[in-house]
Amino acid sequence: MKRIVSVSLGSSKRDHAFETDFMGESFRIERIGTNGDWDKAIQLIRDLDGKIDAFGMGGIDLYVQLGGKRYVIKDAKRLMVEARKTPMVDGSGLKNTLERKCVLDIQKDGIYDLKGKKVLMVCGIDRFGMAEAFEEVGARLTVGDLIYAVGVPIPMHSLKTLRIVGSLVAPIVVRLPFDMLYPTGKKQEVIIPKYSKYYYNADVIAGDFIYIRRYLPERLDGKVIVTNTTTQDDLILLKERGVSKVITTTPDMGGRSFGTNVIEALMVSLMGKPMDQIRPEDYYAMLKELNMKPGVIDLERSSA
Repeated sequence: MKRIVSVSLGSSKRDHAFETDFMGESFRIERIGTNGDWDKAIQLIRDLDGKIDAFGMGGIDLYVQLGGKRYVIKDAKRLMVEARKTPMVDGSGLKNTLERKCVLDIQKDGIYDLKGKKVLMVCGIDRFGMAEAFEEVGARLTVGDLIYAVGVPIPMHSLKTLRIVGSLVAPIVVRLPFDMLYPTGKKQEVIIPKYSKYYYNADVIAGDFIYIRRYLPERLDGKVIVTNTTTQDDLILLKERGVSKVITTTPDMGGRSFGTNVIEALMVSLMGKPMDQIRPEDYYAMLKELNMKPGVIDLERSSA
């Protein structure tokens, strides 16, 4: 049995473990949160290195990709260098493939008609492939990177603007302490409604769930959420606030959806290639074979 461990800087309250079959192989998948404790995360990686088949890096990305250019997040390298024997991935290899495909499938398969709908992406720079797909299917996009990541209440309404602003801001932002950019540990459990009018004005709220949850208004009646990782508690919270539907970029696995870092770790462990030899076409080929579809939860009908 192969073993995948996602080491996360996030809250341990979101931990989960289960066993499943994936492409004919048996896997044990675990998510271990370290509550924002960098030393604990580093020690965990050291302890497991060489003893498991692949690491997922949770709660932080190694880099953001904007218009074909990568900007490496300085703090993420502190974790990556500790995995000397076991491959470690942050999900970046799939964000421009799986998440783009998810949005296109939502439209193509009639899950939800996105054409003409107002979509708020709380942060587009970390999910540029998803943002491009929303634009491609004809959604009216609002990108909230300046609003929610930087704290400047200026919405952007095109990817062209995001590219320009991102190319100016990204080289500076990725050098900042990660805790300034993204809630880690117990901060992930705190909800601070902020600039709520952008949530209210949207039909769809999309992007990283920790960001979405962080600024969640009291009511979101009839809204649709398109996001990455959700737990049962997350679904209960969204149902209580009136959300009608949650669509996840990864399917339900053992009672919750996992992040792209876990799915990428599964794939890498099956490919059996050195990381520097894995190409985007390898991910595309495996995604085509898997025919992985979005997870869809209708909260108006479910008991969540």
